[in-house]
Amino acid sequence: MKIKRAEKYGFCAGVRIADRKVKKFAEMGGRDGQILGQVVHNERVVDEMVSLGVPTIDALDEAASGTIVFSAHGVPPSFHATAQARGLKVLDTTCPFVYDIHEEADRAVARGGHLVFIGEPHHREVIGYTHDREPDTYHILTTLEEAERVDWSGYSELKILFQTTLNAEEYEDVVRFIESKARKAERADTICYATKENQDAARELCNDPEVGLILVIGGTQSANTRHLWELCREHKPSYLVHSPEDVQPEWLDEVETVGVTAGASTPDYVIEEVEEQVRKLAALHAPAS
Repeated sequence: MKIKRAEKYGFCAGVRIADRKVKKFAEMGGRDGQILGQVVHNERVVDEMVSLGVPTIDALDEAASGTIVFSAHGVPPSFHATAQARGLKVLDTTCPFVYDIHEEADRAVARGGHLVFIGEPHHREVIGYTHDREPDTYHILTTLEEAERVDWSGYSELKILFQTTLNAEEYEDVVRFIESKARKAERADTICYATKENQDAARELCNDPEVGLILVIGGTQSANTRHLWELCREHKPSYLVHSPEDVQPEWLDEVETVGVTAGASTPDYVIEEVEEQVRKLAALHAPAS
């Protein structure tokens, strides 16, 4: 069995920095820390943080004292003020790309613009952008049908921003429709470079004639991993796996080369474990010589 990894895959710079910041906090004796939501969307990383003494909580109200860790996805600006008012220390691991979007949105609103977020309303990144804003200053949407229900001509200026983990090409029809109806619309370049590189590399893997099957590795709540899988399954038999145990032996039938890619929140050791599982299953089901 041959395994071929995509040219770009796995941990992005922002996630790697967030992971290191929390580990450094723990190594320096931090035992009063709590992470607001998963520091990154990968269950293995979350379990690792718990073993280091830095558990995950679901709401800021659950942090009564100590240090609150804001994840790579970012939080609403008001959360920083709330944490300070409660006497909490803050360890901020927000990705710089996410902060760029906050700033880009603020500048647009200051000019009198209306914000359009292409993204998932319940994703923590999008909540971070919108939680503190007045509802009439923005829209969140992902489908053409949602865009068609809005009178975009009623806004003097639109600023269109993408959730960083999305495949922007999939929403081109939505954005073009908005632009066609708006008086003035401007796109912000907000797709994380690592997300784009992972997607481009996944396309190359899909176009490789040797690859008969693609495994996309990532956490159950990872949006960018799911988008990678959606991209791959359009071209090759593809499966979304969260752990080595997810790999099914029948997937490997008559497959000589397995392509592997992974979401931006997937650590290298999980990728290696999945690849080892593929080799074991292939060896077990190899025909006798």
